[in-house]
Amino acid sequence: MFKVRYSAVTILILSALVGYFVWTTTGTDGRFDFKLGLDLSGGTHLVYSADISKVPAAEVQDSLASLREVIERRVNAFGVGEPVVQTQQGGALGTGEHRLVVELPGVTDVDEAVKMIGETPLLEFKLVKQGMESALVDETGNPNPDAFTDTGLTGALLSRAALEFGSGSQLGIAQPVVRVDFNSEGSKIFSDLTRDNVGRFIAIFLDGNLISAPVVQDHISNGTAIISGNFDADSARELVRNLNLGALPVPIELVSTQTIGATLGGEAVEAGLAAGLIGFVALSIFMILWYRLPGVVAVASLLIYIVFMLALFKLIPVVLTAAGIAAFILSVGLAVDANVLIAERLKEELAEDKRAEEAIREGFRRAWLAIRDTNITHIIAAVILFWFGTSIIKGFALVFGFGVIVSMLSAITISRTFLLALGLSEESKMGHFLLRSGLRK
Repeated sequence: MFKVRYSAVTILILSALVGYFVWTTTGTDGRFDFKLGLDLSGGTHLVYSADISKVPAAEVQDSLASLREVIERRVNAFGVGEPVVQTQQGGALGTGEHRLVVELPGVTDVDEAVKMIGETPLLEFKLVKQGMESALVDETGNPNPDAFTDTGLTGALLSRAALEFGSGSQLGIAQPVVRVDFNSEGSKIFSDLTRDNVGRFIAIFLDGNLISAPVVQDHISNGTAIISGNFDADSARELVRNLNLGALPVPIELVSTQTIGATLGGEAVEAGLAAGLIGFVALSIFMILWYRLPGVVAVASLLIYIVFMLALFKLIPVVLTAAGIAAFILSVGLAVDANVLIAERLKEELAEDKRAEEAIREGFRRAWLAIRDTNITHIIAAVILFWFGTSIIKGFALVFGFGVIVSMLSAITISRTFLLALGLSEESKMGHFLLRSGLRK
């Protein structure tokens, strides 16, 4: 009994500390404040035009899917939680311009949002046409489109990029260069390109700008290219980082920016919190009046569960959207369901004239089997939603999965520990009344 009561006191102290952490870090705009999604806090809406003119028709959808994944990965790398990145096609019949739509929650500075996505480079290798070596650029300094032939070799076939320092610079100081290694498909294209064009120029373009046009000195079969240009260490390092984050399979151009407000708004959030509080109070009153002591313990367990979930939202951190809040409320309902099941099993054991402690242990043992199986199916559903879902669905699945696990532990561990720690005897009138439920005396 001493160990049980010690465990109960430990849970209460730990819960108080976690609750203090949640309370003191809320509204601080710091590292551990709640992160709100686009529908609750507003954010930035960006629209990019995708140029698919050089993509074969059969590969358009795959290229757009790759574009979405690259941008989403890049946004996530900058710590923007739960972005919405999707591709669209305009026109009444879906035959118009292809666009990329990016929504960034909590980012209301358009310039900052554009900077977060950054100038993700479009890397291209083009063959210089024979006789055009002296006419690579026009009188304005822009690349002459008639001087180059597409090779099909782009940054989409990149495996990795690395910063190196080459020789041949002024005063013998090594200058930074960027080494790129292609994947198997890119290596084959690059090998064939250098084998068939020894002595010719291959132009290297970055975002449509000609940065280098080296001469092919020999056949390169290892799939490695060296990009040299007017780089300093910082610019070369930035290029390496951007290439490794994901070279774009198709070029994009920013065509529209918009700062949008929360679709639910602050008043709706406050109303939702008020509704949740009223619902929790009503639920608590029912649990206490109907299940008596087990109901009180269930309410205490639910409060501790809520405190720990809020702490997880801050520590992971979880971006709270309307979908995430719905998942949280759903997991609270599952926690209530588990406590109801426990109380009913306890009532059945007491009806067989078992001692209080024995009835509590046996009631929890019998309830655990049903709670375990139910929650395992919920966890499997959350994993499937997270694996196959988009950003918003993944947010729902993440909150729901964590909620199911924590609610299951709180219902079985915390509720059981508190009931056993009270040490009530069903033989006493008070113990008999408190452990029974419903309208029975």
